[in-house]
Amino acid sequence: MLLDNKAGGNSSEGDGVEHQGDSGRGVVSLMQYNNDIRFPAVHALRRYWDDLRGPRQVPARAEVDPRAIEETLEYAFILERIAPGVGRFRLAGMHLNELMGMEVRGMPCTSMFMPEHRATLSRALEEVFAGPSTALLTLSGERGVGRPPMDGQMLLLPLASDFGDVTRALGCLCTIGPIGRAPRRFTVKDEVVRPVRIEAGAPDSASALGTPLTREERLRQRREAEKIRARVDGVSDTPDGFAEPAPGFTPAAPSRATEGEKPRLRLVRSEGEVVDHDE
Repeated sequence: MLLDNKAGGNSSEGDGVEHQGDSGRGVVSLMQYNNDIRFPAVHALRRYWDDLRGPRQVPARAEVDPRAIEETLEYAFILERIAPGVGRFRLAGMHLNELMGMEVRGMPCTSMFMPEHRATLSRALEEVFAGPSTALLTLSGERGVGRPPMDGQMLLLPLASDFGDVTRALGCLCTIGPIGRAPRRFTVKDEVVRPVRIEAGAPDSASALGTPLTREERLRQRREAEKIRARVDGVSDTPDGFAEPAPGFTPAAPSRATEGEKPRLRLVRSEGEVVDHDE
């Protein structure tokens, strides 16, 4: 639903989004306000991403902390760009697995859409990576036997990889209505793509101009943060982001024969008979 703002001016402030082609015409989408109520996880994830990036254009993938988005983890996912317009799930919440009736990690995100609507998703996904831009897709579930009506919304937010290029995306897929018989695939009813802009008055630095922090800068910041946390709270083994702690390994002590005892060699035949021989 669109509202014509005859007074003019930029009415897409705050957490709103613009329809492509509507900017500059004084048109405001009222769908955003309804979606804040129907899909609170989408609004919460967008707010977290905005806070995370600060004055920069794109935050880094390594900065995403799942503990800060616990209320949206069930619906959240991380995409990796593997080709133009193609992204695969690196991580995905349980809700996405329930929609497909299987583990979606490693699958292309287009697999959750009807074939005739996959090009729309690919176009929006490429704009997210290349812009960079944010994308908001309004979805409708495929109808059929055992598949009741379902509405949904998908949010795509760009992230920088460890190499500084925008090849990751933080996303969220929320639905309303019973899942029914899986898998459930979607059609795109509406798409909203908005370029990410730099805040006015940002400091004149590489990170403030939208260029993601280099790997060395992120590692230096992380080490400094770990030193501060160690001084305040003690040493913590909690990993950053979605990383898992490296498993420890303690080698077993070599077995030695008791003093005065001869070493023995035990041979096991294929039929199970055990024969002992002294060396």
